Order: sequence, then structure tokens, then C-alpha cells
Amino acid sequence: MSDANAMSWNGTSAVQLTAGDCEVVVIPRLGMLIPSISWQGNEIVALPGGLDAYRAGHTTGIPFLHPWANRLSGLEYSVEGTDVGLKVAHLHLDDQGLPMHGTMTAQADWTVTHLEADESSARCVAIFAFGDHPELLASFPFPHEIEMSVTVTMTTVRVATTVRPTGPLGVPISFGYHPYLVLPGAPRRDWTLSIPACERMALDQRGIPTGTTQQVLAEIQPLAERALDDLFALGDSREFAIANDAMRIALNFDEGYPFAQVYSPTAAAFCCIEPMTAPTNALVSGTHPTVQSGTSFEAAFTISISAE
Repeated sequence: MSDANAMSWNGTSAVQLTAGDCEVVVIPRLGMLIPSISWQGNEIVALPGGLDAYRAGHTTGIPFLHPWANRLSGLEYSVEGTDVGLKVAHLHLDDQGLPMHGTMTAQADWTVTHLEADESSARCVAIFAFGDHPELLASFPFPHEIEMSVTVTMTTVRVATTVRPTGPLGVPISFGYHPYLVLPGAPRRDWTLSIPACERMALDQRGIPTGTTQQVLAEIQPLAERALDDLFALGDSREFAIANDAMRIALNFDEGYPFAQVYSPTAAAFCCIEPMTAPTNALVSGTHPTVQSGTSFEAAFTISISAE
């Protein structure tokens, strides 16, 4: 049995998508944040700081990071002859003063275009007209429209994102997501982390890629006391997972996400597996794709939940 309906979640207007034992909350008027995925009554999304932290510019739940994921190495960049200077007042900065996670945090002007369910799935689709916001164009002067679709089945949550230029300029693509995943009812020392065969990209002390890479073999290792904030360039296999004796949560990079960041500080009660369309600092380094006017760019990832 599936359902899609408007509801109130922690005092905030939201959408609930239900398919069998899987229930997902989406908050369109708060950046299309996904603050909750419940499977068989078990919550698998961590919400550090709660909604108030997200409103203040911090990541939590499953947030959309746009027009860049992770950080930039400075307060200016240049794309195809367009020089852009960033205003500190409009940005969330990391501890070193670098711009973090773009400018779409908690944006309110998402418009829901579809809210529907059939026998086996439920779906919410929303659109954001980036080009209608001068304050956003000031730091990313490339008019475009964003469409996000969240589809829920009994064991999966698929998030698909489409960017369409709405002007003559091509749009640099450097967005991503920052899912805070958690295995309920089990301490971190009992979790394992699965990483596919890929390349680890070396980072400097600021978290910016140095250009050096190292081949990584597929592995399944205890998370334990490891401190992770690692960037990977993906190969043919594109599934990461956390698991314990009772549950496995996999994140599959379906299309459009050739990079992943894994973030889990020592003793954190979560593990973030982050799909990225481009590497960290791509707007500065130029290592991003560009979607041209008259076309679109699509990317999707799927979270799959199963009993072990």
C-alpha cells in the first residue's frame, strides 16, 4: 500500500511518502530537505542540530547542495569567461573561511508539481526557478531551473535531480547531496562500511584536492574509531554501504555522480555517503561538466534498505 500526502512534521509543513513499511518525509518549503526515512519503524536518517541548524546554514538529514557541493578554495571563480566574486554575507563558511555547500540551504521557493502514489510507490516532484532569484544569481550567474523527484518503494528511496538552463548561458554542474545515514539500535563499533574499487583523491589541509590519487581496492571494514572525510573518484562499481548484523543501507550512484565524499568523524553517530556531480572545488579548478542551453543534466542516487 502506497500513499503521498501533505502533513505537518515537527511543526513544519511537509510531505509524507509511504510504500509498505517505508515512510519518507520531504519538506519542500525548506530546501526539499529529507529529514526522515523510516523503514519497518526504524529511523535511518540522522538529524544533527535539527531543523533549526539547517535553517542556520548547517547540513543535516539529506540536504541538497547547490550550486557547489563541499567547499571552494576561495571567494571567487571563473567559468568560461564569467568571473564571479562571492559575498561572505551570503555564504556559509567552514572553519577556515571557505564557502561551503552552495546557497540552496533551506530555500523556500520550491513548487510541488506532482504528489502521487500507485500500488507500489509514492512520488513527490518539485521545481525551483533559480533564475528568478537575483540574490542567488549574484554568486552563480547562470539562470536555470532545478527539478527534484523523490520516489519511494517498499525498500528504496530514489532522488533524481535535473538542471535545465533557462537562458543562453551554459550552467556549470557541481551539485551534490549530503545524506546523514544511521544504523538504528546498534553502536558505531558494530557498523561496517563498504567501499567499491575506486580512486581516493588526496586532499590538502583545507580539504581541497591536490591532484594526486591512489587506487583503492573494494573493501568492507569496521567503521569503529575511524575518522573519515575522504573524496573518491568512482569506477564501474558505484555502491557504498553501511551495515550491521540486522540491517544494511546501501547508496547506489545511479547516474550523473562520478564522485563520492565519505564523512564520519570519530565517534559520530552517523556516516555520510555523499553523491557529487563534480569533485570538491570544481568551480575554481574547472573540473566540472557544463549543461548547455536547450539541453538538461540529470543525476540520480538510490538508497536501498534491507535486513541482514
